[in-house]
Amino acid sequence: MGSSRPLIAITLGDPAGIGAEVVVKALAIPAVRAACRPLLVGDAATLCRALELCGFDWPLDIIEAAALDADPSPGRIALLDVPIRSGEPPPFGVLSAEAGDVAVRAVETACDLALAGRVAGIVTAPLNKEAMRLAGYAYDGHTELLAVRTGAGGVCMLLAGERLRVSHVTGHRALREAALPPSAERLRQVFTLTAAALRRLGFPKPRIAVAGLNPHAGEGGLFGSEEIEVLAPAIAAAQAATADCAISGPYPADTIFRRAAAGEFDGVVAMYHDQGHIPVKMIEFDSAVNVTLGLPIIRTSPDHGTAFDIAGKGVANPANMIAAIRLAARMASHADAEG
Repeated sequence: MGSSRPLIAITLGDPAGIGAEVVVKALAIPAVRAACRPLLVGDAATLCRALELCGFDWPLDIIEAAALDADPSPGRIALLDVPIRSGEPPPFGVLSAEAGDVAVRAVETACDLALAGRVAGIVTAPLNKEAMRLAGYAYDGHTELLAVRTGAGGVCMLLAGERLRVSHVTGHRALREAALPPSAERLRQVFTLTAAALRRLGFPKPRIAVAGLNPHAGEGGLFGSEEIEVLAPAIAAAQAATADCAISGPYPADTIFRRAAAGEFDGVVAMYHDQGHIPVKMIEFDSAVNVTLGLPIIRTSPDHGTAFDIAGKGVANPANMIAAIRLAARMASHADAEG
């Protein structure tokens, strides 16, 4: 790709949210520019508005896909323009179909570049699920969108921080659906993806703890039998199948995350969305990164939403975005070294 620094596509997210703001703030950090060559993907007017909001006078290089191999000039930003159909970004904090539409099209564009090998990975700024639905897209979020776009057979979400690394058996599902016992095949898939991701993150023989589905991990069947009938056999099968990973459980979810944060485990497999998200966001809200496992491309994102309540005020914290870009660059460099 013309440089030792990987080319990373970074989408701007929903124009009414804080996505473009945290992206440009992240690019102001020298360590981010040193880690990768950023290629922004999104609406030019939205990006210009964010630059003005943050007080940055950086000129843009609006480029065509055919020119991706070129390094942007020092002090300039490379943008692959995905324009809003109306020509103007919506007001900050306002839900709209046109914002949902351009956010999805930017992700699709970045994804296609990664699938074609034109970029080494993608980082996605937050999109708004309601805005996506208004625009006619039925995805539950980035994970589902990218799984469909790439044709991935099975994916899962990993939240990666310094103290906690948590994957999820189910993602954006109603609790009554997430409470159904997972299949043995789905558990095997998530265990395998989690172990591989942890090895790429620097844990050669990862120690993985599996959280129970029921209170107190079922308390020996008093509060549910899923741990006995489903989880324990799947964990035993995983233990027997691999020697380069230590997987154990199921453990009560109300204590296992504390043990993992203290260093007893390298990763935790959570059964459903909030079970895994709450401890990560409690402990590492400003530093955790969302990584989609199981895709044929590298994809990371900040672990926060569009934050309509503070959009346009210039106060959004870019720490998550900085971490997401640096992790994508690290994963891409590692993949290059393996190849």
